[in-house]
Amino acid sequence: MIRTQIQLPDEVFTRAKKVCEAREISLAELARRGIEYILTVYSTPGETQKEWEPPNPRRLGWKGLSDTELKAEAQMTNSERMAKHR
Repeated sequence: MIRTQIQLPDEVFTRAKKVCEAREISLAELARRGIEYILTVYSTPGETQKEWEPPNPRRLGWKGLSDTELKAEAQMTNSERMAKHR
């Protein structure tokens, strides 16, 4: 990681510090996130910008249960669940 200095107008610094306090992050982290965002919006000459795609979904269900079985378990009341396991 490279260390650098920046100069900010007093008003920008004050507003940035308030954001940092509200988000519980450092000023350095705020600056990194801001720069990373700008780099995603503006591409440099000759750089091909990849179109954004949503991440692939993960299977978060219980192992060994189908989607239908999982839905049935989730909709079961406590009394139905106790009766089933007797």
